[in-house]
Amino acid sequence: MNVPREKAEFYASRFRCLAHPTRLLILHVLATEARPLSVGEIVDRVDVGQPTVSAHLRRLVEMGFVLVEHHGTSSLNWLNTCYIERFPAAAEFVMERAAGDLMSASINDPRRD
Repeated sequence: MNVPREKAEFYASRFRCLAHPTRLLILHVLATEARPLSVGEIVDRVDVGQPTVSAHLRRLVEMGFVLVEHHGTSSLNWLNTCYIERFPAAAEFVMERAAGDLMSASINDPRRD
């Protein structure tokens, strides 16, 4: 399998994003709550300061793992389940097996389609 550099860089950026324990904790909280959460609710559950949680959420949003909806000065965050469900395709890619393509996964809220 000849892997284009663009695709390898795409997957590498997603793996790097998940390489931080606080980001994994945030994803776990959003997955187990199964509903949109405010930053304050996430802070309460991961026992990390608000600025740190906000910074990690921004990165998770940038990478497509989390969706956010802003309401004035507050925001609601939820797991992008469509994206997360396709993420194992990245591992398949690394192992050179045919699988669904994470790059083609929508990073939009599937509830709005």
